[in-house]
Amino acid sequence: MEGKACGRQYVSEAANLGKIPSDSYDFFLSSHVLEHVANPLKALSEWRRVLKPGGWLIMLLPLKDMTFDHRRPVTALEHLIEDFSRDAGEDDLTHLPEILALHDLSRDPQAGTPEQFAARSRENFKNRCLHQHVFDEKLAVAVCRRAGFEVTFSSTSRCLQIVIIACKKA
Repeated sequence: MEGKACGRQYVSEAANLGKIPSDSYDFFLSSHVLEHVANPLKALSEWRRVLKPGGWLIMLLPLKDMTFDHRRPVTALEHLIEDFSRDAGEDDLTHLPEILALHDLSRDPQAGTPEQFAARSRENFKNRCLHQHVFDEKLAVAVCRRAGFEVTFSSTSRCLQIVIIACKKA
């Protein structure tokens, strides 16, 4: 738009948006990101921090049954709270044994052989390929509420992903 200042681009960790001022954005869009984050509650807290009061979070997450995660259990909310309490960093590989045992390589041909997948997975801090956590709609809503969002819409019925729309309480 003519006369409107150009926006900014930030390249940051999902759980560390320190370069972005608090209360500065009207909405935050996350598409297939939170499952890759070692500390989802920390990331959601950061996303909430950068939103203006009354700002909106729009978040998309994969449905596990439609992905290579279909064999994995949904992560427990208590585990995510524990990750937050111990300030789990992006180098955390707590879920690696579960991932290596239950990842369905037939649904992830780009992952290569089991040996190639294991080697790439051990380097997750560099490549962020792993789904650290597995969500269903109930867990997605619960973590958003735990992080201080008011969830106004959630759905899995009309698409092949979880859709969450939440508001930062004013």
